[in-house]
Amino acid sequence: MRSDIKQNEQAFSTKEVAEEVGIATPTVRKYSQILERNGYEFLKDGDRRIFVQSDIVALIALRDTDKPLDDTAKDLAYQQKERLEESSDTEITIPDTYENLPQDSNQLKEALMFLVKELAVTREMNDRLTNDMANLKTTVSRLQQDHHVISSTIGNSAKKTNAKIEKLTEQQNTNYETLLELEKQKSELLQNEIQNMREEQKKEWSSQNEFNKRLEEAIQKPKEKRGWLFSLFRK
Repeated sequence: MRSDIKQNEQAFSTKEVAEEVGIATPTVRKYSQILERNGYEFLKDGDRRIFVQSDIVALIALRDTDKPLDDTAKDLAYQQKERLEESSDTEITIPDTYENLPQDSNQLKEALMFLVKELAVTREMNDRLTNDMANLKTTVSRLQQDHHVISSTIGNSAKKTNAKIEKLTEQQNTNYETLLELEKQKSELLQNEIQNMREEQKKEWSSQNEFNKRLEEAIQKPKEKRGWLFSLFRK
């Protein structure tokens, strides 16, 4: 058994660790296998891993590392080994503790009172940590809900915006078709006017040509008759 695990230390399941670290359950198993492959030790109940706080810290370090996972896992395993060696060097056995207990009843009472106070402080700290964890989980849950609400709002806004864009595009197409039809009508009217002007011009040219022919014929008649024609111009 690992010597760095304290008595009554809180244990976590794989699912709880996944929620605590913020990764998927399969990722917890993947990271654990990488740590074990590089020499890290987990507390186990048969084949099932039991996680403690120091294991969660190791998984977070593996999650946030910028180095290759195996390199970080080796560093974590080395740190755990040093921690285990320090724990085994400073460990105090129960028989030694009993031998060092004070013989005087007053001293024993004071020692017990000190232990009771320390235990009360420890329990208070554990309660605070528990409350902090509960508050943290509540905050995370609220943030997830807020994220869902924001995502839904953005999605609805995007749909409304797309609908407006489609409506404006349809209106623009309709307006364009209307303007195009008006331009066609104007073009047809203009072409008709031009055609009428051309016909009028042809009539004018035809009339002028007839007049010119009659004038030439009159000029080519005998001289006495031309005098009559010139008399017309003198009047």
